[in-house]
Amino acid sequence: MDLNETAAIVTGGASGLGAATARALRDAGALVTIFDRDEVRGTAYAAKIGADFAQVDVTNETSVASAISAAVARMGRINALVNCAGIATAERTLGRHGPHTLETFRRTIDVNLVGSFNVIRLAAAEMAKNEGEEKGVIVNTASVAAFDGQKGQAAYAASKAGIAGMTLPLARDLASMGIRVCAIAPGIFRTPMLESLSDEVQAALAADVTFPHRLGDPSEYAALARFILECGYLNGEVIRLDGALRMR
Repeated sequence: MDLNETAAIVTGGASGLGAATARALRDAGALVTIFDRDEVRGTAYAAKIGADFAQVDVTNETSVASAISAAVARMGRINALVNCAGIATAERTLGRHGPHTLETFRRTIDVNLVGSFNVIRLAAAEMAKNEGEEKGVIVNTASVAAFDGQKGQAAYAASKAGIAGMTLPLARDLASMGIRVCAIAPGIFRTPMLESLSDEVQAALAADVTFPHRLGDPSEYAALARFILECGYLNGEVIRLDGALRMR
């Protein structure tokens, strides 16, 4: 995929991994529309990098469908999707205050897994209309928690394992339409959530990374997302991006 001819949607693009990806794609010449729930931050960031913005709830079919139609009208097409929208929750199956809240579990699955699939299916329908052998590329965000989930991560790990697990079936489903699908499974990255922790906590997390002993930078996620878009033979794969971290 030639990024100068790419029209991309980046969900969760107002901050963190999504923001870094949106910037990287714009810098490479792609047209970008950011989907995010935070209208204030999203609008400001989109204007800063020269992208478009749409306030979107990825779990809502009407919200996503409307935003995709508007994005096609502005950009002329959609041939790339990078799904970074998601939430992180921490709650033990049975804790001091009783069983895991069922609503928290449902919400985590709904945003991270169902929300990603909602955008995928609607974006794929637009990609299938494109001309050429390769009509589109989809990059989803899993997590090392899909494989090495920690205490308190039952909901989060389940949602990210779902992302990893549907990667190959999605690639097979969409192959006849010329659409590739991959996923990135990040380790511990320097996102706004982690930056809110103390320096001591961040240092302790970084010490567990095999090499290099540091947190990942969102630009490194963005670089891998860009590589997936550009590498036409990469399909159906979940790629760990974690400095060889294996969570204890």
